[in-house]
Amino acid sequence: MLRIKRVPTIVSNYQKEEADDGGARHGGCGRNCLNKCCIPGSKLPLYAFKKVNKVVNGKDVLDCENKEPPVAFLDSLLLGEWEDRMQRGLFRYDVTACETKVIPGEYGFIAQLNEGRHLKKRPTEFRVDTVLQPFDGSKFNFTKVGQEEVLFQFEASEDDEVQFFPNAPIDVENSPSVVAINVSPIEYGHVLLIPRVLECLPQRIDRESFLLALYMAAEAGSPYFRLGYNSLGAFATINHLHFQAYYLAVPFPIEKAATGKTTNLNARVKISEISKYPVRGLVFEGTDTLEDLANAVSDSCICLQNNNIPYNVLISDSGRRIFLLPQCYAEKQALGEVSAEILDTQVNPAVWEISGHMVLKRRKDYEEASDENAWRLLAEVSLSEERFQEVKAIIFEAISCLDENGSTTGGPDNDQDVKPQSLEEIDAHHGMLPGNQECLVLH
Repeated sequence: MLRIKRVPTIVSNYQKEEADDGGARHGGCGRNCLNKCCIPGSKLPLYAFKKVNKVVNGKDVLDCENKEPPVAFLDSLLLGEWEDRMQRGLFRYDVTACETKVIPGEYGFIAQLNEGRHLKKRPTEFRVDTVLQPFDGSKFNFTKVGQEEVLFQFEASEDDEVQFFPNAPIDVENSPSVVAINVSPIEYGHVLLIPRVLECLPQRIDRESFLLALYMAAEAGSPYFRLGYNSLGAFATINHLHFQAYYLAVPFPIEKAATGKTTNLNARVKISEISKYPVRGLVFEGTDTLEDLANAVSDSCICLQNNNIPYNVLISDSGRRIFLLPQCYAEKQALGEVSAEILDTQVNPAVWEISGHMVLKRRKDYEEASDENAWRLLAEVSLSEERFQEVKAIIFEAISCLDENGSTTGGPDNDQDVKPQSLEEIDAHHGMLPGNQECLVLH
């Protein structure tokens, strides 16, 4: 069994509070959370989006028939509410005061100095050798966040029209999806999309949740608002299904990377390999419907999950382009195969870092930031060419079973109902790494 002892990013103020008091509360939590103790009678804003499935000429993902929405989703609602929470002092620091620069060079890596983000975190043991792990309600999860950290509910409209309700009841029976702030933000507008929050889903992709993330990207309608996903083993720190998102008005280096070796999936989804970039991966682009694109990517993610391969996902270009990035950094770190120089940076290369937005904890690293240093760190994340081709073959075999309706017609890799193993089963079967070696890496 491989473990890596690390400190998770605090994403909710109640995560830190729970650690401070050991989670021992009696007679109700008294903090207006999203759990059953506080939910009855609660109301939150609800944004109901229009489910339009066409990708029009690869440009207009959503066609709202030129009707003005009741509220501007990105500018007024998401960013407006995020700024409201900042003014109310709900964040652990002012991310807008963090120094940021575009590193001169061919790729234009983005460096941010965030010296306080890794401080005052509670130690935990984090499994790096198992991508699918069961949800554990005794640990921090998003039902424990305060309702003041939730910006709004995000659901499909029942009458196929965009609607906004400033005070909508929380439908416990149907488990709403919500958008909440990340109290330790990486960038302006940093939020969490938590699908069906009350179902307490573990951190694993499924078709329905991934399509929801694409709808959010499409609804935002800005190439500078991106969503990201980290699997367990690829620097997700909380085992409760969530996507991250934020606004940054510069191109990501990975978005500018060249692609090659294109494959068309039933003429509806184009899949290319990223080339001339330090991390190997695949780029998915839809040519027909949003759902076709979501199914192709989610089925690929499910394949990786079922084969115990850690990965990251970047949803780019308003949901039109999706980068799928299998990685092995945590595995190499646990095995002692990452140099001390790179470990000393304390950078955990998750989806944002892999995409080229480097969040640095030390001024020394920020001042010495260069294309070469960024490339050297990210190269440690990437699978080897041989291993990447093996993983790509596994993915293509799984998604080649798509039928004309975009549903899967065979192969266990696309089974939506695969359940995470119990901890006992995990210890008995080490799918990603052989042997029973226990390895703790401290940083």
